[in-house]
Amino acid sequence: MDMRDLLKKISALLLSLTILLSMFFGVCVIVNAQESNGIYVLYTNDIHCGINNYSVLAAYRSDLIGQGYDVVTVDAGDAIQGEMIGTLTEGASVVDIMNEVGYDYAVPGNHEFDYKVARLLEIANNEAEYEYLSANFYDLLTDKTVFKPYAIKKFGDEKIAFLGLSTPETYGKSSPAYFQDENGNFIYGFCGDDFYSVIQNAVDSALSEGATKVIAVAHLGISGVTEGWRSVDLIKNTVGIDVLIDGHAHETIEKMLVKNKDGDNVVLTSTGTKFTDFGVLKISNDGSFITKLVSPDSVDVDSLSDEAKTAYNTVKSKIDDYNAEFNYLFEEIGVSEAHLCQNDENGNRLVRKTETNLGDFVTDAYKAVTGADIAFVNGGGLRADIMEGAVNRKAIMDVNPWNNEMCVIEATGQQIFDALEYGVYATPNEFGSFPHVSGITFEVHTYIETPVVVDEQGDFVSIKENALRRVANVKINGKPIDLTKKYTIAGSCYMLQLGGYKMFSGAKTVVFDGPTTDAEMLMMYFTDYLDGKITAEKYGNINGDGRIVTVNEKPNKPETEVPDAGDESALILWFFIAFISFIGAKSIFEKRI
Repeated sequence: MDMRDLLKKISALLLSLTILLSMFFGVCVIVNAQESNGIYVLYTNDIHCGINNYSVLAAYRSDLIGQGYDVVTVDAGDAIQGEMIGTLTEGASVVDIMNEVGYDYAVPGNHEFDYKVARLLEIANNEAEYEYLSANFYDLLTDKTVFKPYAIKKFGDEKIAFLGLSTPETYGKSSPAYFQDENGNFIYGFCGDDFYSVIQNAVDSALSEGATKVIAVAHLGISGVTEGWRSVDLIKNTVGIDVLIDGHAHETIEKMLVKNKDGDNVVLTSTGTKFTDFGVLKISNDGSFITKLVSPDSVDVDSLSDEAKTAYNTVKSKIDDYNAEFNYLFEEIGVSEAHLCQNDENGNRLVRKTETNLGDFVTDAYKAVTGADIAFVNGGGLRADIMEGAVNRKAIMDVNPWNNEMCVIEATGQQIFDALEYGVYATPNEFGSFPHVSGITFEVHTYIETPVVVDEQGDFVSIKENALRRVANVKINGKPIDLTKKYTIAGSCYMLQLGGYKMFSGAKTVVFDGPTTDAEMLMMYFTDYLDGKITAEKYGNINGDGRIVTVNEKPNKPETEVPDAGDESALILWFFIAFISFIGAKSIFEKRI
């Protein structure tokens, strides 16, 4: 080979290399141009097995990725429990769908623990392709977090820490027994006593690792949440968090600015519940945060990219498969002439603070099926409306989707009186343990300060001695309550034996015939006792039939007030005093005549 041929080959090689390098740097320029659009965080919270709109989220996510954006998808808890499709698979169906969507991180909400800790760990370790994070869910035996407190993702010059936060209310909002060993000793905890410092340490650790921004993915909430453990309380008592994506209280917050401990603004946002919206957080190159809530119904999937349509169809196919697997749930079994509601016409949640026709229906079912004297259900256990019109199995079973074991216990009138007092101690504010009842009526005098003492979990401790009670005029099946008599009470084991109603601790369990889970009891009541028809006459009033009467202002009464009904000794004393007063007045009157 002569020198001329060698130079030709070298020139050709250099030309090819130049073309390749140009193509490479051209691609780099394109990628950098796309990255300059910013970073997106898509977020959900409190989906509670409302699976049908995951396909829309998958399409939206895929479309953003196709445009060259970096996308992180997170869930702020309570995804895998809430409808029978989740319950019947112990969450596996929802996890499978979330995997297909492409979630990156999730936080264990209180209802992630409803299948017990061992099941959640099985999901986290073996089934979820996304990562569970929680900075304050601790193994008390090892004094270490069960999951990583945070994860850091790098996007060019940005290093974003995603910090997981679980509500310390989880003990009471799930079941304390789930976090104890066989001897009743707590082996898992949520750092309720040291909440702020534990979270601050996690934030500081993420920043020390080079995080340029900290996004908290939190299952904390605001409305109806124990003061001190609310998301706004956490922000006000810490520094370093830039954005807090919230869950737990089902609030819809597109953007709220909350001052942190140093007076800096922190963005707080939350998407409501059941996929009414999903959240979109854009992190711009200038470091600013833009949040918006997107209704799945507003997304025109047909207008998106082919990749987005494929993502939509893939996830929808999986959803359809699960719906088909549980097709029997959609079998029509009757009709309802009334809409049994959780909320009022303005969307305000009622079931955690006042009587509703939905609560009346559920407790009537418990009482009828078990034959107990009375029945209780906590407002937080009522999870779905029954709509007017045709009723299928799913509509009935989703009201109590927990598959909770049911029980009948024996308790004194005094214990029941204390239970009612505890159940309404937060009224008119929300309380997950608010008692809906059957076979019992009573008044709640909200102008009286509650005499109830609760612990940090919101569980009953005691009634203050000699304090006025809010609850009055208690009647069981139309007769004044006898504080010394024993009555039978139907309800979930969670509420009566494991939850915050500690006045029932040690109560005798009564054997009963019939189904042993809440959803099964509702089914039997609807089909066998109501013959498949919920009538407007019985359940047509959204506010129920007057079992719980709220008195917000002090009535105008004589100086000597009638004591609470149910306190028979006090009632007798009051009548005796009234009788003596009458005799005295009569004597004076006669003398004057």
